[in-house]
Amino acid sequence: MTLADLKNGETAKIHRLMGDETSKRRLMALGIVKGKEISLEVKAPMGDPRIYSILGYRLTIRNEDARNILVDS
Repeated sequence: MTLADLKNGETAKIHRLMGDETSKRRLMALGIVKGKEISLEVKAPMGDPRIYSILGYRLTIRNEDARNILVDS
């Protein structure tokens, strides 16, 4: 399951990052690291981007990037 599959209010643990090294480093710098819990707060009207809650702050991630984040529900 990827982060893009979460529904509003659902929480999951980050399992693995996929994609190129530059994208992985950018996501890790934002706090997207293995084992951290992340939840979907809201989707934009057209579904992209989405606002997630992680480490006590809100983070906006495009669906394209969210599909590269594997999570465990």
